[in-house]
This record gives sequence, C-alpha cells and structure tokens, in this order.
Amino acid sequence: INPFDAYAIEEGVRLKERFGGKVTVVTMGPPQAENALKEAISLGCDEAILVSDRKFAGSDTWATSYTLSSAIRRIGAFDIIICGKQASDGDTAQVGPGISTHLDIPQVTYVKKIEEISNNKAKVERMTEEGYDIVETPIPCLFTVVKEINTPRLPSLKGLMRAKSAKIAKWTAEDIKGDPKSLGLDGSPTRV
Repeated sequence: INPFDAYAIEEGVRLKERFGGKVTVVTMGPPQAENALKEAISLGCDEAILVSDRKFAGSDTWATSYTLSSAIRRIGAFDIIICGKQASDGDTAQVGPGISTHLDIPQVTYVKKIEEISNNKAKVERMTEEGYDIVETPIPCLFTVVKEINTPRLPSLKGLMRAKSAKIAKWTAEDIKGDPKSLGLDGSPTRV
C-alpha cells in the first residue's frame, strides 16, 4: 500500500467507526495488487475491488483517474472518497483531484483533520504552508489526506483472518464500461 494511502484507509475506517457505513477500497493495477487489497481488508475495510486489465497499461494520471472514477461509478452511491495525498512513485498528487473532476464532485486536498460530518456537509482542516484553512464542503466529495491526519493501525488477528478468506472483486475495462479512447496509453495525454 502506498504510504499516503495507508492514512486514507485509516481515516475511512475511523469514519466508519464513528458514523457507520461501509469502506470499499479500490485500486488499479496488475493482478499482484490483490495482496495490497487483502492488507486493506485486514486493516478494517469491508470490501475491495481490483481494477486490472492490459488495456490500462501506460496510463498517466489522467487515464488512471478516469479509470478509477469509472469503477467508482459502477460501485454506485457513495458519500466520501478518500485518497492519499499522492503516490510514492510519480509524486504528482493529480489522481485524487482527477477522480473528483471526472465524477464532477467537490474536492478538498491536503486534509489534515475531518472535524465534522453532518447535514450532508463535511468540515475539514486543510493544511497550507502557513497553517491550515477550515473548509466546508457538500457531500458527496473527495478528500486527499496528509500524514498529519492520523496514525495508521496495525492489522488485528481478526482482520488478518478476514483478509485471508476475503474475495477480491476483479473488474476489467469492459466491467467498468470505460471509453476505450480514455484508457491506458490512448487516454493518456502525457508520455514518459
């Protein structure tokens, strides 16, 4: 699991403990990414979805965010999407905001504390160079979180047992009904 995504997983589980609901973790990657999803289950997530297909190969941040947003659309109703601030490989911090753009929902980046969730709104502290801003946003929304938000837990024995027997859903490009022109290299305006 990407280090920043560990904070996102922890915050999702904490919100579930406070308010109820369900935590679904989604990743796009090769088949071996299933191991990271099982780890997320061991940390308290309820279900996991691996979006994996050769058609996603060569995706830049735009195509990745399109693919993940297509999977989220297939899941259906949601309240809050929580992403890590950035991936540890590209360090661009673009996928979370890209997902919110594709889903046409508000986003708050660099969230260091979720203060309140009520009346279909969330109030959060957003980290800035000078300190922080307090931002209120309607739900559904997307947050990218920073490490200051929490300390991720270790898996419990019960969580490890659940993860061992967990069934990970595997979705392809066809399953998420993605536009082929928006996936992988074809959907990537940048090339490395």
